[in-house]
Amino acid sequence: MTSTRHRHLALGIALALPAAVLAGCATGEASPAATSDHDHDEHEEGGHGTEAATDTPRIALTYDGGIVVLDGTSLEQVADLPVDGFTRINPAGDERHVIVSAGDAFRVLDLGTWGEPHGNHSHFYTSEPAFTQTEFAANHPGHVVRHAGRTVLFNDGSGLVESFDPHDLADGDPESTTYTTPSPHHGVAVELESGDLLVTDGTEDSRSSVVVLDSGRHEVARTDACPGVHGEAVASDEAVVVGCEDGVVVYAGGELTKIASPDAYGRIGNQAGSDESPVVLGDYKSDPDAELERPTRVSLVDTVSRQITLVDTGASYTFRSLGRGPHGEALVLGTDGALRVIDPASGAVTSTIAVIDAWTEPDDWQAPRPTLFVLDHTAYVTDPATRAVHAVDVESGKVYASTTLDVVPNELTGVSGLPG
Repeated sequence: MTSTRHRHLALGIALALPAAVLAGCATGEASPAATSDHDHDEHEEGGHGTEAATDTPRIALTYDGGIVVLDGTSLEQVADLPVDGFTRINPAGDERHVIVSAGDAFRVLDLGTWGEPHGNHSHFYTSEPAFTQTEFAANHPGHVVRHAGRTVLFNDGSGLVESFDPHDLADGDPESTTYTTPSPHHGVAVELESGDLLVTDGTEDSRSSVVVLDSGRHEVARTDACPGVHGEAVASDEAVVVGCEDGVVVYAGGELTKIASPDAYGRIGNQAGSDESPVVLGDYKSDPDAELERPTRVSLVDTVSRQITLVDTGASYTFRSLGRGPHGEALVLGTDGALRVIDPASGAVTSTIAVIDAWTEPDDWQAPRPTLFVLDHTAYVTDPATRAVHAVDVESGKVYASTTLDVVPNELTGVSGLPG
């Protein structure tokens, strides 16, 4: 384990983002970068921008040629930043920045909204969104995982795992700790509250292991019973779920436990967790020979009872269709255009919200498709066919704001602007 500092990006350079670098990861977990002519001084020092009356959530949407930033409440456009190539984005973990993955780096985009605590209240600020000068070198940037006040980046091309406190991004380059897996692979890692690291182990050709390392990065637990290991989510009480081709592995109470799928081949590769629930929502594919399986069943993994329950939603969905509501509700956006709200404890579909028209999953995983992203009580849904973005109140089921973009949206993420 080492401490590192990161080199700075030159201002005003165009960053080419070859799609081939990112091929093979259809998880919605990370991705490519951009150019900006904005002055970076205030971003380098976490400057004060313009004071706002209240917190200002913002969302960021990728398109072929850039990233559009919208006000999270009104959906009015705030900025349009040029980016070359296929782009993937994730929240950085501080409710202000997002991580943009490029062909050779994870880069940091300041969405220009943040809060600072002052006694028993907070002051809120906004500024023009801009790329900062911070980058994390990576020849194949992969998954970005946020948990316990740490953000962990996984470099598929080298096996490098890099962890840092995202709240340090406002001051420039954060100090980070690093660990490198024995072999490069398409992997994922989670840093726990104790400082322990849960990480996958494998090669470019095969991966089936989940390993837990203590704060000194010595192995304390391992299982090799997770073929095709992929994706992660954290449930309440810090139970970590990792997907396999025949079930999941759960790490809780210091132990790794395998939970088998109901089918011999029952792949769970994309998951959504919530601190409000012991149940993790996952996808579920049961046809090992399908070139592109369009499942209608989702999985609910109970980390306490160690059981997997399958729920047939009545419509197919994709890896960008899963989310969690403010009280742990399981949310699934179907190809019939409806957002289903599922009680994770019972598996019952408690409401079905019509949002967009019916759609078909594209064959190319990088191609735009309707995407779900949840921020607090709002579920944001994109509709590439109409270039629309909708904001849905999860509890009332009301679509309270909609807008039409000048571009076709692809990936979607956002920040609340609240103090961390």
